Amino acid sequence: MTERLPTRCRGFAFDPFDSAGKTPYNMLYMQTRVVILAAGKGTRMKQDLPKPLTPVCGKPILQYLVEAVEGAGIGVGEPIVVVNKDRPALCEAFGKSCAYAVQEEQRGTAHAVASAREALVGAEAMITLYGDHPFVCADTVRRLAALHASAAGPLSMLTFTVPDFSGWRGAFEHWGRVLRDGAGNVVGVREFKDASEEERRILEINPSFFCFDVAWFFGNVHRVSDKNAQGEHYLTDMVAVAVSDGHRIKAASVDPQEAIGINTQEERRFAEELLQKRPFHA
Repeated sequence: MTERLPTRCRGFAFDPFDSAGKTPYNMLYMQTRVVILAAGKGTRMKQDLPKPLTPVCGKPILQYLVEAVEGAGIGVGEPIVVVNKDRPALCEAFGKSCAYAVQEEQRGTAHAVASAREALVGAEAMITLYGDHPFVCADTVRRLAALHASAAGPLSMLTFTVPDFSGWRGAFEHWGRVLRDGAGNVVGVREFKDASEEERRILEINPSFFCFDVAWFFGNVHRVSDKNAQGEHYLTDMVAVAVSDGHRIKAASVDPQEAIGINTQEERRFAEELLQKRPFHA
């Protein structure tokens, strides 16, 4: 079953979770690094500006996420932004506030995260986020780290459930679906293009907010195939890899509005309206 995230991280003075075989809770929490995927081409924006630099209420999309990561107060260093080889403008815009990793080829999200290997030296765990999600809150980043620190498995994730795909929720209709077994355990994520009609009727959505054990990820990412509808190495397939090895995936729910991404100018305008109505980054 999906559990609610803890209301707040309680700090590092005690160890309420300390799963056997893992780094103690407070140490893992502090040794978590955040990887932001920003190497996509963003062609649907129909602009020359790299999508992460698109202004929303006067601030680049990526800036919201960087500030959320900084505000979370976790980890061992600045966020790592994965860029493509044609994105010098993005690196120039954020300078030393971020570390950078280059994805030389567009081979999927698992490949993008794998491109950050050198930058992740010294990290025990990593949170992966997308650079076009301006609504992610610092507290959500903090609580995802705490959720994973409480887990026995190598992978933890956030999900959300919608009642339908009407209105602003329509943007989620073509997102991946969370697959569960009869006992309610997460067993996989199916991307929309690869999903059956039955799977497409599932209303639990994957926003790709993950936390991985770094050593486990790099020891197993080679098992992710590109035999799928998009011919890419999906980060989401790491869920099935973990389950196939007998690991249980720890999942918690997140506000779906935090998962809203910006892929078109219409979505950018909606994001501006939403930001003006609701403070996300307190």
